[in-house]
Amino acid sequence: MSGPEWAVEASGLVMRYGRRRARVLDDCTFAVPAGRVCGLVGPNGAGKSTLLALAAGLLRPSGGELKVLGAVPPGARADVAYVAQSKPLPAQLTVASVLRLGAELNRSSGRWSASAAETIAYEQGGLDPKARIRSLSGGQRTRVALALAFGKRARLMLLDEPMADLDPVARQELMGALMAEAAEHGTTIVMSSHVLPELEGTCDHLVLLGGGRVRLAGAVDELVSSHVLLTGTGPLDGQRVVEHRPAGRGATALVRRGEALPPGWDAVEPSLEEIVLAHLRTASGPAVPEEAAV
Repeated sequence: MSGPEWAVEASGLVMRYGRRRARVLDDCTFAVPAGRVCGLVGPNGAGKSTLLALAAGLLRPSGGELKVLGAVPPGARADVAYVAQSKPLPAQLTVASVLRLGAELNRSSGRWSASAAETIAYEQGGLDPKARIRSLSGGQRTRVALALAFGKRARLMLLDEPMADLDPVARQELMGALMAEAAEHGTTIVMSSHVLPELEGTCDHLVLLGGGRVRLAGAVDELVSSHVLLTGTGPLDGQRVVEHRPAGRGATALVRRGEALPPGWDAVEPSLEEIVLAHLRTASGPAVPEEAAV
């Protein structure tokens, strides 16, 4: 997994925290192709924020390898935009001052786009340029943080729960802006979220974390086509069962596509949400190698 085609590459990545050196990330291996919109999903405490902070160069891994745009973080910092879940911004500054600060800090790259930042903050967000950050709501601060990310015209955007503070209309609007950014500029976007239907309509790649390990990773269409949702009764001999659950007088089972379907079961294509939830509910089992996911 090396070369310019990968935006983020991890091999055996480990991150330990605290006095007991507990593993937040444990032997994570995956790759996100350049130009993709990647959803990073998993339960609270799975290591999503830690992984994004490592990719942004704000933390140093305890073990393994991590490359971002072919460089060890923070080597590609000028090409990476990172929006943390807490959206830290200078509270005493005005919105206009923050955008000017963003322009100054990114002057050396020559790629800062004032129009892109102002579109997110003013035209779409309706923010007052003279309003101080401390007076803004959580959703408005998110707007300012995302405006900085868009203005940077980065090759890679790392977004940690970027839509959590936004109302449904704003979420839809900004998701559209992210999709346009990826399509028009070839920007790679890695975005953590708990809203699975939202990711299904926008992401073409997925990394699923559970218990600090990569449970599933790959292109969304390949992940969906590699699973089958069964309903019925009877044994599932020879099937690679991800999850088996009672349902009325029978059961439902998510299995890996490959073997002939057993008698007594009907098959349909599962949604991405059904696949993700099944893998999360069985996260105590062995992790799924990336090459087995596609």
